[in-house]
This record gives sequence, C-alpha cells and structure tokens, in this order.
Amino acid sequence: MRMNPTVVLTLTLLTLMFGAGLTSAVQGYKLGRGALKSITQPDARPVNNLADAQGRPIRREGLTFLKEADILTNVKARMDGSAADDPALASPPPAPVSAP
Repeated sequence: MRMNPTVVLTLTLLTLMFGAGLTSAVQGYKLGRGALKSITQPDARPVNNLADAQGRPIRREGLTFLKEADILTNVKARMDGSAADDPALASPPPAPVSAP
C-alpha cells in the first residue's frame, strides 16, 4: 500500500509541532518554577498586626474617592498654567466621600 506524500508531510509536521509545543511548555514550567522557588506566602497579613500605643488595633479609614469635577478643574488649571500661581490648585486635598 502506497502512502500519499502529502499525508505523510502533514502528519510529520503535526508531530513536530506537537513536540515543539510540549517541549516549550515543559521548559516554561521549569523556568517559572525555578523563578518562584524561594518565594513564600506570608504567614499573616502584616496590616492586621499594627497596634497603637495602648495595644488596640489601628482602624484604617475606608477608601476616599475624589470628585470628578474637582479632578477636571485641577487638570484644566494645570493645563492653562494657573496651577503654579495658586498653591491651592497645585496640590488639592482629597475630598472624603463615604463608600457605599
């Protein structure tokens, strides 16, 4: 029985591509595994261990959101060059907004 040369070439190329992909995957896994070998996960969250002078845990405030209108006003002022003249526009304090 005679094999069609196109079928032989196709199967050969598929086999070579599969082998190259497998080799690449194994080498990538080894490289990544070696890079992370000495990395360990911390035992606890370091933020939870913070305490004040009396030994009470420090409570962090929630996330503060800035108002978009204030940001756009500040950016426009900086682009116009008037931020250098007005120290209040140079570094505005964040407006605290309670998170939902």
